[in-house]
Amino acid sequence: MKIAIDGMGGDHAPKAIVEGVNEALKDFQDIEIQLYGKKQELEKYIVQNERLEVIHCEDVITGEDEPVRSVRRKKDSSMTRMLEAVHEGRADACVSAGNTGAYMSGGLFKVGRIEGVLRPALATTLPTIDGKGFLMLDLGANAEAKPENLVQYAIMGNIYAQKVRGIEKPRVGLLNIGTEEHKGNELTKAVYEKLQQADLHFIGNVEARDLLEGVADVVVTDGFTGNMVLKSIEGTAGALMKMLKEVFMSSAKGKLAALFVKSELSQLKNKLDYSEHGGALLLGLQAPVIKAHGSSDSRAIYNTIRQAAAMVEKDIVNIMKNAIQESQKEQE
Repeated sequence: MKIAIDGMGGDHAPKAIVEGVNEALKDFQDIEIQLYGKKQELEKYIVQNERLEVIHCEDVITGEDEPVRSVRRKKDSSMTRMLEAVHEGRADACVSAGNTGAYMSGGLFKVGRIEGVLRPALATTLPTIDGKGFLMLDLGANAEAKPENLVQYAIMGNIYAQKVRGIEKPRVGLLNIGTEEHKGNELTKAVYEKLQQADLHFIGNVEARDLLEGVADVVVTDGFTGNMVLKSIEGTAGALMKMLKEVFMSSAKGKLAALFVKSELSQLKNKLDYSEHGGALLLGLQAPVIKAHGSSDSRAIYNTIRQAAAMVEKDIVNIMKNAIQESQKEQE
């Protein structure tokens, strides 16, 4: 399988990107990587490998670039060329840590949606106390949504949880302000009814406070709400680690205690870091399009490449195509 990588996207590019690529090529013998970017800069960090192809690009889409316009105008950028390779079938999947808006719009316009998918959804695996994690979508691809959109999110999320995360019967929950059936706004009430009728293990409404307890394997919501929850979890995790550090560093006794629990604190940090599970997926497109966090280090890039390879190996896109078609037939 061939995976295309944007070597210039992200806060720590190209160093972190290339180092993640080097590690992935060493561990995964069945993948080939196409690395897009400024060749002279990329080659500073490359470990030569016959399964690595470097494609030189003159332009870079930065975080300050306007999303839609930049993809159209910067035709020789690493992100644009990478997306075109997937569209043309020269690569099976793609990964970028660059401009999120540009990547999502580029994925939509260049890679294209699966037939029947009304709107693609941004999804990622978030941490839980037991370490298993849960998939949540949509996380911001669409600020507004209709009931039909959320039902499709649930179908796609269910498939990903089964085939990639290895959960035989994923518990699908609908994010709401209460667990009772009658709770919520017009959108959640309509979605609840539709999910009850779908061929899913729907467990009903779930509350945000229970997410990290592992109440569900797949959690569905609209993009506005999902993005708010994602940022809240991310901010809380960062604040928690900062507060722990301040407590330990506030006294000589605390500093001594920190020496004894250093490895445990490191484990806690990794447990709270959702990049350990890989990147965010733009589900509903014709090929796996995965967004690594902008601040990704080499380990996060490695995990995202592993995730892309798993999606290709499990033929996730074609399974989703068939599931969406079956769902539409049932509704007719």
